[in-house]
Formats: sequence, C-alpha cells, structure tokens
Amino acid sequence: MEPFALLLDTLTTTPSRKGKLALLSEYFRAAPDPDRGYALAALTDGLFPRLPLRRSLATLLETRVDPVLYALSRDYVGDTAETVALLWPEPTDRPPPPRLSEVVTAIANAPPSEIAGTLGHLLDRLDTRGRWALLKLVGGAPRVGVSARLAKTALAEIRPDTAAHAVGVSDIEEIWHALEPPYTDLFLWLEGKAPRPDAGGKPVFRPLMLAHAIEEQDWASFAPEDFAAEWKWDGIRVQIAAHGGHVRIFSRTGDDISRSFPEIVSAFERHDVLADGELLVARRGVVAAFNDLQQRLNRKVVTGKMLKDHPAHVRLYDLLIVDGEDLRELSFRERRLRLEAWHSAHGPPLTDVSPLVPFETRAELDALWADAREASIEGLMLKRWTSPYLSGRPRGHWFKWKRAALTLDCVLMYAQRGSGKRSSYYSDYTFGVWREIENPEAATGPRGDIYPGHELVPVGKAYSGMTDAELIEIDRFVRNHTVEQFGPVRAVEPRLVLEVAFDAIFPSPRHKSGLAMRFPRIHRIRWDKPAVEADTLTAAQRLVANAANALAR
Repeated sequence: MEPFALLLDTLTTTPSRKGKLALLSEYFRAAPDPDRGYALAALTDGLFPRLPLRRSLATLLETRVDPVLYALSRDYVGDTAETVALLWPEPTDRPPPPRLSEVVTAIANAPPSEIAGTLGHLLDRLDTRGRWALLKLVGGAPRVGVSARLAKTALAEIRPDTAAHAVGVSDIEEIWHALEPPYTDLFLWLEGKAPRPDAGGKPVFRPLMLAHAIEEQDWASFAPEDFAAEWKWDGIRVQIAAHGGHVRIFSRTGDDISRSFPEIVSAFERHDVLADGELLVARRGVVAAFNDLQQRLNRKVVTGKMLKDHPAHVRLYDLLIVDGEDLRELSFRERRLRLEAWHSAHGPPLTDVSPLVPFETRAELDALWADAREASIEGLMLKRWTSPYLSGRPRGHWFKWKRAALTLDCVLMYAQRGSGKRSSYYSDYTFGVWREIENPEAATGPRGDIYPGHELVPVGKAYSGMTDAELIEIDRFVRNHTVEQFGPVRAVEPRLVLEVAFDAIFPSPRHKSGLAMRFPRIHRIRWDKPAVEADTLTAAQRLVANAANALAR
C-alpha cells in the first residue's frame, strides 16, 4: 500500500504530463502483481462499486474525533479523505502496513455490515499518507490528474527494450474492455512474456476518431470539394459494439453505458457490427433538447415511464466493423456508402443515418453555420472524404465547427470553496438573473436597495473559465462581501456581475428560476457593470423560447 500511496501523493504535486507519465511507467515496472493491476484499475475505471463510504466514516469517526472539529476541518481542508487522514488518531503500536492487494481483497470480501470495521482496521495500519490513499481508493475517484488515456499511455512505455515490437496505446485500447483487474495477462504481454490477450470475440470498444475545433489557419487550405459536412448533433458520442448476441454501448471515454439504454441494446442484438454515432432523445423523428437526454444518463434502473417519456435514438454516422470485416482503413467516402447500404438492408429500430449537408462553396457553408443556432443544432462537422478512421485526434481530417456560445450577464449569489488545489479559495459559483416581484411580501431572493421591485433567481453554477489571477480577485470579493453563511456556502451581496457563456438553456423544475444552463463557464468578470444592469429572467426565457420554436420547426 505504501508504494501506491507514494504514487498518488507524488502525482498530485506533479503538474506536467511528462512527469506523470514517468511516475506511472516506473510504478508499473517496479510494483509486483497483482498490486500494479489493482492500481491501474483504481486510476482508470474505479476499483470498487459504490460503497457506503460516507456512512462508514461517520460510524468510525463518532468515537474518535470531535464532530465539531471534524466539520470545521472538513470545511477548511475541502477534501474528506485528507481531513480524515489528518485527524485519525495514531495507534500506540501500529501493525505492519498492508499491501494494496490485501486492501482490495479485504474490502471486496467484507459484508456491507462490516465495511466500516474493515476500513477502521486498515486505517489503523497506515500512516497519514497511506490513510489518505486508502480513502481515495475506496472512494473510487483518486483525482490525481490521471486520465484513463494517460494511464494507458504509461502502460505502452513499460515494455522492455528487447521487445520484438512496440505496443501502442491504440493496441491496448483494442483489447481493454475484454480484460479485468488485476490485468496480469496484460502486463505479461506488455513485458514480452506472453502473447497478446485474446478479446475472445467479445464486443469491445475501439479507439474513437476525434475532431479538431476548426481554426482560422485551417480555412487557408480548405477546399469544399475535399470535405463532407454533417450537422453536429447535441447528444453524446457513442460506439455500439454488437457481436454474438452481446451488445455494449460505450461513451466516448470507453465507459459502458449499456444499462441506461436497454432499448438500444435490444435493437442491435441480432447484428454483428461496430458503429459510431450520436445518442439522442427523439420523439416522432424530432430531436429533443440535451436536457431530455440527461434524464437517462447514468441511470442504473430505467423505468417504463422513463422509456416512454425520454425515448432513446441513435443517429449513426460511421461504420467501423461489419460481419467481421474491419472497414477502418477505407476512406470516409467508402465507409459512408457501406453505412448507408447496411442501414438500408438491416435498419435496426431506433436508429437512422446522419444526413449529409450539401454545400459547394465556403459562402454556403458559412450560411449553414450561421443558421445552426436558429435550427437548434450544435454546429457542423467537416470530414475529409479521403480520411481513414484513425484513432485519436489526427490533424487535418475531421473538424468541428461549433456555433457561437450564448451569454448572459448574471449576478453572483453564492460561493463555495473548491476541492484539491482550490480548497482554500471560493471557486464554485452560483449566479442568477433578475425576476420582477409580483408580490413583494412573498419574495425570498436578494433584492431591496440593489434593484427595488426585483429579486435574483439562480440559473446556473460554474467553476471554470477564470484565470488564477481572476480566481483570487473573486475570492477576495466573496470574503469581503459575505452577508450570510450556510455551512460551507457563503451568500454574497448581489453586486458582482459575471458574463456567463453556455451552450444552451433549458426548462428545469428543479431550479427556482425554472431554467438550467448547459456547460456554463465564466466568460468575463464585469467589474465595470452595475448589478442592476444584469440580465432578467425574461431575457433568459426568450432564449428558451427561441430554442423551442426551432425544435418545433
């Protein structure tokens, strides 16, 4: 456990990608089996199913740490694992620390009623860093700046110099979903001690081909006849792998989301295909807003009502493998023809083919892009006709041209400390717009001398978009203008205007304003703008109405 704890701790203080790769590669070379396999699982997919960690920690701490001290410490530190690791009382005689594999086995085999006790015994055997690492491990989200892709890149670097051939990240991803922790067969293959693990005919994820955001220099060499255009649909990218009666739906990061969409799984059960497309909610052929799709994402149990109210649909735009034939080396033009022919012949229910958008000149393309928002479409995709299907983000093949972001001038209402490196700063912000008060006595939002006859209602939360210098400035404002505290949350004077950029705005009964933004981020801090000049709820509702009218058309 100690080497794994040191790895996590060092990763948190290593900002560069190159440095993290070196740390990971060295650990995977030096750590024994099965420890390194369990570490790999923890850094990628998460090692344990959801455990009652919060309840277990509450049970453990109630006889060890003063609850007021813990609450104050947790608020200040901003991280549960770090707080518990620091406050945990040191045993008089600490037993030898466990190996990582021992930790995994103990927790995996413990009945739910004994999770807390097992965790307590393990914490007693570890020092501060080990306790922190254990809680990060059990929590399922180490958050040390390592993506699954980065971990796989590090794996590709551990092969010995005498290896007969290089193993790339794409080679690892080709078999990744056919493997299970502790990945002993994977490490033997990487070290040249065993053949490549056999995917066994399982439906597995293949590395996606991704697009670059088109930039000004890309237009200089752009020739309309070299590219196909498609609408950029406002759903989530998925890959559907069907083989031998088994179907799996993967997100763009390779996460298996099949459980949330059983009707799509059923639609592909009789096919042998690997297809690329966009997962949407569609009613009678009309694509719904992204907010409707969010009602289905990450659902472990899907009810009949949910299937009826938010019907899933896949809009296909590429075919990678069909009946065992790998098409990825073919050009996009050839793959597109194969996709159209396959769908015409088989046409799984709840699917269609993303239509091509005809254009002949750059001017026509500009006009299509300009109309994208009015049509409630996210933008355009431009794909080179001659492009094979390449993993990763190869330059010059596929481009995404997203519509311009929407913006609203909002007023900062609440702030909360962040986590990790931001735990000392108020970096998570809730902001709102002005709503006219029909009944002043019933109003509850901030109002009064700032904007008589109006109150603020929240429309979103954001924690990104600011520079480090701007973060410090807002943090100072929050501390100097706090009017009330609710645990870790501070309510501030409604005086700071934030220009918020977002991709879309939808009706939402969960918010007091009745609206919610998609992907909000701080675009600009309007120190120069009086709060009374911020936008109103009517302006925000107008954006929703425009989107609804576009969908209706």
